Amino acid sequence: MIKLIKSSFYHEEETKKALSDFILSEGILSMNKQCKQFEESFAAKQGRKYAVYVSNGSTANLLLIQCLLNLGVFKKGDRIGFSALTWPTNVMPLIQLGLEPVAIDCRLETLNVSPADLQPHLGNLKGLFLTNVLGFADDIAGLKDLCDKNNIILLEDNCESLGSSVNNKLLGNYGVASTFSFFVGHHMSTIEGGMVCTDDNELHDALVMARAHGWDRNLSAEKQTQLRENAGISDFYAKYTFYDIASNFRPNEINGFVGNTQMPYWDEIIGKRVDNFHKFNEAASKNDDFYHYDLSHMDTVSNFAMPIVCKTPELARQYREKFSQAEVEIRPVIAGNMTKQPFYQKYVADTAPRPNSDLVHENGFYFGNNPEMTLEEIETLCSLLEK
Repeated sequence: MIKLIKSSFYHEEETKKALSDFILSEGILSMNKQCKQFEESFAAKQGRKYAVYVSNGSTANLLLIQCLLNLGVFKKGDRIGFSALTWPTNVMPLIQLGLEPVAIDCRLETLNVSPADLQPHLGNLKGLFLTNVLGFADDIAGLKDLCDKNNIILLEDNCESLGSSVNNKLLGNYGVASTFSFFVGHHMSTIEGGMVCTDDNELHDALVMARAHGWDRNLSAEKQTQLRENAGISDFYAKYTFYDIASNFRPNEINGFVGNTQMPYWDEIIGKRVDNFHKFNEAASKNDDFYHYDLSHMDTVSNFAMPIVCKTPELARQYREKFSQAEVEIRPVIAGNMTKQPFYQKYVADTAPRPNSDLVHENGFYFGNNPEMTLEEIETLCSLLEK
């Protein structure tokens, strides 16, 4: 069986041994120094000023939207665009928090929202929560320009695209903020975990507070003093004072420790996925049963799974069966067209067509791209992509 993933994290055996020693010797396992170190290392490697570590990638999305509401950047009822081809917890926070989701179709050559797709919605959106789909991007610089010119807040769900870059700029660095996932099946695993990155000081402080009940304990001393003086809070009550709508999305030191063990492998993990992708994409590009991708504008394509979109439903059935018979684990392309999902239809009245997302939903599948694949496994997968 060629599985989507092989291990809970990279270099699993030595990481487990180190983790066991850490648990036995460490006195505090709730969020503490390991989580802080992981945040600082991740922010530095990603090239953003701040990184806020949370319990998983889905809560990273929910936390980000909540904080933008807390700060008054978004208001209840605002229309927020999102990628129709995505994962449910990219759009669920919009529904949960009283915003109006607007699904935007993708391009078949990139599987992503393009500036042309955004154009009809200009003047009608307050934000765009863009999913960078499976390591790919469309003209994201063009999208950013459109958003900037039309006062649209650009956010990136980068949970699927760690290490991908356009114009020598990592995906996740184009929006006001971006989210990442460290679920066991993604680029870098902390078993469960997520991150929100931003360069905005005010948003960073809001994220830190809303991650943990809305209190000020994890802020700088200067910020604590300012908040307490403005609210007239004494030191006695400060530890149990809550400044805005929040929850408890804290990670723990076990997850943080694993993150710190994985950070030195970042370049190795990304490099192997990039090499694998090029081999898979070259094989797929020779087969006219598939739609082909135009990613020539991208410097680096790093994904954790290789999407294949067939030209007809019958071809999709045949290739899915072919891969399954060869004992290759396959899945739908993310969760397909989100507007077809039961939860979306329950809460959103939306019958607009998204033909490309529909096509990917019906004719697509993906198989794993992980850094522990053997040469034999890669060759098998490439051979299965032959006509």
